[in-house]
Amino acid sequence: MPLSCQSAGQMSQFRFKQFVIDHGDCGMKVSTDGVLLGAWSQPGTASNSLDIGTGTGLLALMLAQRFPSLSLTAVEYDTAAFRCAELNVKHSCFARQIQVHHADINAFERTEQWQHIVCNPPYFTSGAPSSNQQRAVARHANTLSHPALIACLQGLLTPTGCADLILPSKEADAFIHSAQGQGLFLRRQLSVRPTPDKSPSRLLFTLSPTTDVVRSDTIAVRERDGAYTQAFADLTRAFYLKLS
Repeated sequence: MPLSCQSAGQMSQFRFKQFVIDHGDCGMKVSTDGVLLGAWSQPGTASNSLDIGTGTGLLALMLAQRFPSLSLTAVEYDTAAFRCAELNVKHSCFARQIQVHHADINAFERTEQWQHIVCNPPYFTSGAPSSNQQRAVARHANTLSHPALIACLQGLLTPTGCADLILPSKEADAFIHSAQGQGLFLRRQLSVRPTPDKSPSRLLFTLSPTTDVVRSDTIAVRERDGAYTQAFADLTRAFYLKLS
């Protein structure tokens, strides 16, 4: 569910209300998926948060805007994407809240644990990777497999921490099942429908080492006439310029 760029003469930029994302050199551009996750993610009372595979830095910037006291660490493996995120953070008014690291999360220093993790992970575990190398890194789990990501979440979360993620519905079900086998349990989920009459295409979900009653909701992005639904507009209003 990609969104078109909102820019002043530069198709490589996407302008939000409080920051600008330059994504010209990044494999994955700004999309509805990322915006939904950034708007839905809930660090709660966490003082620190880790953004795994930050890409353009979108999620870290959205969380910094929503939670002024939250300290964020954004990690990116791809060199071009890291440079992109670093500049986007530097040019924002949230630079003091966010540290951007060029690192492989599998080898990232684990002396610290995080109360909150957010991740828009590589989606596909099968099929042919994109011919665009950067896009392939961003979309396919060849560089960060889902079992490896689950192991990272297990090792990096505090005992009461939580991780917010988004995946296509089929991949999400398999991911959640595998995570439960490793001691990470579903706490809440949001099924995303392109329109009210279509089947869910994405699932946003929260995992935690602790168990509780699972909260489940559904949202549609657009009405049948193409307009944003009221629920989607309310969720993303703080970010999109077109939503007053």
